[in-house]
Amino acid sequence: MTPSTDPADCQVLRYSAFTTDPAGGNPAGVVLDADGWDDARMLATAAELGYSESAFVVPAEGERTYGLRFFSPLAEVSFCGHATVATAVALAEREGVGEYLFHTSAGDVPVEVTEQAGSYLATLTSVEPHSEAVAPQDLDEALAALGWKADELAAEPAPRIAYAGARHLVLAAGTRSRLADLDYDFDRLKQLMLKLDLTTVQLVWRDALDEQGNPVFHVRDPFPVGGVVEDPATGAAAAAFGAYARESGLVASDARLTLYQGQEMGRPGTLTVTLCADDPRVRVSGSAVPIPAPVQQS
Repeated sequence: MTPSTDPADCQVLRYSAFTTDPAGGNPAGVVLDADGWDDARMLATAAELGYSESAFVVPAEGERTYGLRFFSPLAEVSFCGHATVATAVALAEREGVGEYLFHTSAGDVPVEVTEQAGSYLATLTSVEPHSEAVAPQDLDEALAALGWKADELAAEPAPRIAYAGARHLVLAAGTRSRLADLDYDFDRLKQLMLKLDLTTVQLVWRDALDEQGNPVFHVRDPFPVGGVVEDPATGAAAAAFGAYARESGLVASDARLTLYQGQEMGRPGTLTVTLCADDPRVRVSGSAVPIPAPVQQS
């Protein structure tokens, strides 16, 4: 099935993901019909919007099946969770709730969209994740660029590079105040991330369990390789972290994690990560809502 050719759908749409409030979560541009768009046009559109990522839908064979590409203001990104959620909700508003399949450069990503209490909720299923060690000298450089000390890290999980469609260096802060104080060397961290092919650095702090006994984490994601100081809500990093948290024994093999992100930026968002013992993949859920069009000045 090809995307809609309705002229309205060919425009650049704006959605905020992992929130029910347009002023919260992570904004993304969405182009539902980017057929015929070349890389330069997609990159220019993403740069003009200035969001951490924007998504571009291209034709693919199959019912409710689409190709999906992601661009930050500086470069193409292999996978972006919040823009996937935004795109799925934008399509569901036009085609109805249900299952969608996106072909991305990282692999196929199924998404199920449901409607709950008047809002659309999208759940993506990641590609199969993995993790790898980070070299001591690279960890030292990351900490230096962040202005963190080694003894400010939590005992677990240990620093590691995690992947579930994109690569993220996971660093666990020992205290909430350490996580809250983010003032890093943008260029220095960017150079290290380019060297290690990282999309973001996933900074996490573990909070107390919620009322249902589920793990709760607060997270932040520096994103200098995308030309953005910080990403407000990062689905790809949430998937990678969920997989690594399970692998490291930080959480159970069957678990539901709540991640809070964007509070320090004034754009609070909530990401739900679901782990299943019989499936190595990770499910990341969140709402998305349209962002009102900017008011045109006369």
